[in-house]
Amino acid sequence: LDRDEHMRPGTDMAALARLPAAFADMGRKGGFDNIVKQRYPQLTHLEHVHTGGNSSGIVDGAAAILLGSKRIGRKLGLQPRARIVSFANAACDPCIMLTAPAPATFAALARAKKSIADIDLFEVNEAFASVVLRFMSETGAPHDRVNVNGGGIAMGHPIGATGPMLVNTLVDELERRDVGNGVVTMCVGLGMGVATYIERV
Repeated sequence: LDRDEHMRPGTDMAALARLPAAFADMGRKGGFDNIVKQRYPQLTHLEHVHTGGNSSGIVDGAAAILLGSKRIGRKLGLQPRARIVSFANAACDPCIMLTAPAPATFAALARAKKSIADIDLFEVNEAFASVVLRFMSETGAPHDRVNVNGGGIAMGHPIGATGPMLVNTLVDELERRDVGNGVVTMCVGLGMGVATYIERV
């Protein structure tokens, strides 16, 4: 690659502040704001905060993972890098969305009898900055273990490649740091989330 199309030279805080809220018109004209107000009548107003500046860019990308049993790996002479220990899905209120990565992570870790404190690294995919901030607030995951090479806002969000891209990113960094385990989690729309707990082998 000779050029990163995701970079925006000349971007500054003033330019970011001028960006319109991405879903404000859709909320008003599409009826979503009314649905949220019905669901949460105590709200006095809705403020749409997601913009192109605090959201991931859609970029080109591809990733692959080869999954298999230990027996077949040995037969083919392949060196395993990591194993999936547990995974879980979660569903939260679709009116709010973006909140399910934390409950999915807690469920995946419970299945593996692990806690947040046991985890070396977290890859939290974010279409929006609030996803990672909410995840760290809800789980207590330390900032220096979350998206240590940047997340979707920094590197882009190739639709359809997210899962294998994040798993590969996590395993690469576990090897670089010579540490043992990590969690990949993401929101997948309409209040749903998924998390996978991985250990190096």
